[in-house]
Amino acid sequence: MTIAEQQTEARKGRVSTGTPAYRRINVALFCAGFVTFITLYDLQPLLPLFTREFGVSPAMASLALSSSTVSLALGMLIAGTLSETLGRRTVMTAALFMTSLLALATCFSHSFESLLLLRLLQGIALAGVPSVAMAYLGEEMDANAIGHAMGLYISGNALGGMSGRIGSALLCDYMPWHSAIAIIGVVSLLLSLVFLKCLPPSTNFQKRPFQTGYLFSSLYRHLQEPGLLCLYGLAFLSMGGFVSLYNYIGFRLLAQPYSLSQFQVSLIFLVYLLGSFSSGVAGRMIHRFGRPFMIRLALTVMLAGTAITLAGSLTAIVAGIGIFTCGFFSAHAIASSWVGRRAKTAKAQASSLYLFCYYLGSSISGTLGGIFWVQYGWNGVATMIALLILIAFGVALALLRLPATE
Repeated sequence: MTIAEQQTEARKGRVSTGTPAYRRINVALFCAGFVTFITLYDLQPLLPLFTREFGVSPAMASLALSSSTVSLALGMLIAGTLSETLGRRTVMTAALFMTSLLALATCFSHSFESLLLLRLLQGIALAGVPSVAMAYLGEEMDANAIGHAMGLYISGNALGGMSGRIGSALLCDYMPWHSAIAIIGVVSLLLSLVFLKCLPPSTNFQKRPFQTGYLFSSLYRHLQEPGLLCLYGLAFLSMGGFVSLYNYIGFRLLAQPYSLSQFQVSLIFLVYLLGSFSSGVAGRMIHRFGRPFMIRLALTVMLAGTAITLAGSLTAIVAGIGIFTCGFFSAHAIASSWVGRRAKTAKAQASSLYLFCYYLGSSISGTLGGIFWVQYGWNGVATMIALLILIAFGVALALLRLPATE
């Protein structure tokens, strides 16, 4: 970034690295990402438990996760526009407190139907965080800070997802599953208070009245931009593969010849620490190697990790999951920050569409993977994931042929 560009960013009131505001924003959005993912994915390791307790198939049990992700995806199409009227900070704060309270309400859920209803509502509540957080960073951070800040936000996602998965499985060894989820709700409520205290008000946000016509026109404009369409495709495909891997690896490891316990399987999610680390590193490496190289590298790493999980050794399986996870979080950090750079107007809507495709991929492929699991076992699931990544690679190459917009 040139000195003239830095001066322009400063005049716009954008936040630079190393400043107190930069640190406060990172703490707040790290907590927001943590709460989002601890409440969204705390049920994922419990899917085999639901098949036994409620007598449903693996694909049906996956609806406990997919119901949240699909309502989250749909809700984000409106959340971005709503934040244009109510403000980024207001919408994110309300979303975090609502999802925490809904997690607490799980304590009163004792049927699969009531669980699905709560998860649907939770997905709608969570819609107010991801796309709005991306828009907030795009508006408030300068060009040198946004890549690293986005990586740290996604690190919060990774640690939240890991903590939710391991924490729920561990707690279920000592109490009913709905009580375990309620405890996670208490933790989320406390972190929501930290978010409220730390996040500075927006300085570059421009309020506009809520207009349904504006919502659809802005979404339509983004869908007309080929580069954004490619990024949306990457989100759909990469997240579909990622959720499929984690949804069904537990079924594999609970069965013969591994016969691991529920808690032992949940320890697999410790590899999320690698994902947290890799997203931050990828955010910094963008400035050194560029997005074209980094996105191809990330997808290649995901494909290699998928292939390694086909091995019979438990050590190799865990290594493959770790490699895949590093590749996925790197790809997500790169693509999500790329959306903010390509979208010149209505950034919240652009981010909403990205995350709509992201969670739609999670919902569709996450449930579809159950069919592959029942029919073909882990080889079928891994083949499906590899196909998704290969298609994503083709989409990335199409993106790189387009003219740069920055």
